[in-house]
This record gives sequence, structure tokens and C-alpha cells, in this order.
Amino acid sequence: MRALSALLRRQKGSMATLVAVLLPVVLGLVGLGIDSGMLYLSHSRLQAAVDAAALAGSLQLPYDPQLDKGLVRGAVTQYMDANYPEASLNGVTPGTEERSVTVTATATVPTIFMNALGIGSSEVHAKATAGYNKLEVVFVIDNSGSMKGTPIQQTNSAASQLVELIMPEGMMTSVKVGLVPFRGKVHLPAGVDGLPDGCRNADGTLNPSWLHEEYFKTSYRYPSGSSLNVPKNTCTSIPRVQGLTEDRETILTAISKQNGLGDASGTVISEGLKWGRHVLTPEAPFTEGSSAKDIRKVIIVLTDGDTEDGKCGGSYAINYTPNAYWTNAFYGMLDMTSHCENGGKLNAAMLEEARKAKEAGIEVFAIRFGDSDSVDVSLMKSIASSKAGTNDHYYDAPSAYDIDDVFKKIGRQLGWRLLR
Repeated sequence: MRALSALLRRQKGSMATLVAVLLPVVLGLVGLGIDSGMLYLSHSRLQAAVDAAALAGSLQLPYDPQLDKGLVRGAVTQYMDANYPEASLNGVTPGTEERSVTVTATATVPTIFMNALGIGSSEVHAKATAGYNKLEVVFVIDNSGSMKGTPIQQTNSAASQLVELIMPEGMMTSVKVGLVPFRGKVHLPAGVDGLPDGCRNADGTLNPSWLHEEYFKTSYRYPSGSSLNVPKNTCTSIPRVQGLTEDRETILTAISKQNGLGDASGTVISEGLKWGRHVLTPEAPFTEGSSAKDIRKVIIVLTDGDTEDGKCGGSYAINYTPNAYWTNAFYGMLDMTSHCENGGKLNAAMLEEARKAKEAGIEVFAIRFGDSDSVDVSLMKSIASSKAGTNDHYYDAPSAYDIDDVFKKIGRQLGWRLLR
């Protein structure tokens, strides 16, 4: 028993010695973990602050492109002061790409346990670049007769100002812009899809030459009892689709040709969305779109009408079927049943084309100009790429003079992007 007691005393002494040796190590590891966690959280907070500051600074680039007016730095400083006032702003410099700004900052984080090792504090660093680069934007604009005059003039002015914002004169940028004017169909230049210059049916075929059909009386595509007396300019009055271009003047000229005049009928929004998607994707028929994963692709669609084929027209309705109706994208392929009824084929086509665009990685901004019923407002909200629980990609423009403000708001969203 005396021997056993002695043995136990020796073991307790050894254990106490071991605990005495290991305790500082364990406490040190725990302390290191706590300090490391504090550093991680501080770095995350600093990176978020720098990201926000870079984005805020990028919105001032159109007005301070060389960063020599203090506007970019002022916006960056304001956001850093608001989100991490203890941090030191190390740099606000032009990014490696045109139309971008790079922000760097440092924060000193005091340590608790590492202080015992002589490390009283540590620094965390963060960097972010934001700007207006790597954009491909297509305007999908209603050119129906109800848009003529002030509405289309205000739309052209607002779209042109947005082009000037994202494609500043004299600066090389990785930005391309295209245009899809639409009515009851779209007008393509020759050679794009292997067909002659002219308008397209919903199935991609060439819209009939109504002048030729009327002259030769070879086949009648209209219901019994109707007369074929179609105006000659139902296609030529619609401006041609302009593919993506880096040339500022080319797209500004294309926009300026929109006037809402001519005899073409209908507001088939699905055709505008479809060809907007074709313009943005790199596959034929249009091939100017980039396949790079970091390119932000955007459709901006504006309309003042329900999606309809010209047979009905709200306040512009008439008590007979207009001759120009027989030239729309659906009737041209002998579909005589797709009109403007809520829940009908044209609305379904509109939703389907928006779905295809989104699946192709395209953001859709939807602008509803003028008055509309709840069904059509709901449809426009549905096609927009708004975040869940928001309508951040849908806009109302009650009057023609609200269009400019809406385009400016969209322009801010286009610049609100981190490049790296």
C-alpha cells in the first residue's frame, strides 16, 4: 500500500507538471483562434466597405473620368467613412480598364491573446475595382403609331444619353450597344439570317410581300369578306435592327431614325424580346455578342401598348380590322387566331421569350410607358429580371417626360458593378 501510494503521488506530480507545461500552449491556441476570427471578421467588413466605396466612386466616373475633379474620391471617402471609419484609405486610382476605379484600404486590428507574444495588432488589406465596362446592351423599343411625336422623341433622347454615359466619346471601352425597333414584327437588314432585307414572321420566315400578292392575286391570306388593300410601307416604315456595335455614332444614328410613323400595325412584344436575345447571344443569326462569361448582357424594353397584333388597340381601337394587321409576324405565317386577349397566345409568347432571354444570362429591364391595366403591368413586371421580393428591374413612366429619369436610373444600375 505504501508503494502504491508513492506511485500515485509520483503520477499526480507528473500530471501536474504536464498540465503546467501544456496549459499555456492550449491557451495560446485558443487565443490564436479568437484573434484569427477577429482578423477574419475585420477583413470581411473592410472588403465590404471597399466594395461599396468602389461602386459609389464608379458612379461618378462619367463626370470625373480622369479622377482629377475630386468627385470619385469624394464618393469613395464618404462610403468608407460611413462603413469603416477606422480604416485608412490607401488609394483611389484609375483601374486597369477604361471607365473603372480601384480602391485600396487598410485597417489595424488590435489583438488580445497574441499581444502576449509581442504582437499587439495586425493589419488587414482590401482592394476592389468597379466601373462601366464589359457591357452589352440592347434597346428593344416600341415603334408603334401611338409612340409618334413626343414619346418617341423623349425615348430617343433618353436612350442616346444612356449611350453617351456608357460609351463616352474618345474613350475605348468594352461596351457594345444594339437596337431592336418593333411593331407587329421586326425589320432585319439583308444577309443577317440568309434572307433578303425585310420583316420577319414569328417563325423566322420572310414576311410576305403584300404589294406582290395584291398585284398578282396569287393567294389570299385574309378571311372571306375582307379586302386586300394593304399599305406599301408596312415593313419599310419600321427602322432596321442594329446589331451590337462598339461605334458610338453608329448606334446613335440608328436610335435617331425611330419616329413611330408609317402604316405598320401591332405591338408584338415577344418579337422585340426574341430579336433582342438574338442580338446579344454570340450564335447566329447575329454574332457580335461575346461568349465571355464576365460580360453583362442587358435588354431594356420599352412599350406603351398591350402586347397585341393590331386587331385591337385600346384607345386607338377601331371598329374594323385594319389592313395593316394582315402584315404582323403571326398572320404572316398564316396564324389568324393570335390576338390581344389576356392570357392569349401573344402574352404567352412574351413570357416565353423573356424566359429564354433570362436562361441565356440576359438581364431584362422593363419600362411601361403611359397608362395600362393591371394585367399588362403584371406582365411587364413578370418579364423583368427583378430580385425576389422587389421590382428593381421594372419601371413606370406615366408620361413621356418621365422616360428620361427612368433611363438615368437604369444607367446607375448598369454602373453599379464590381469588375474584380
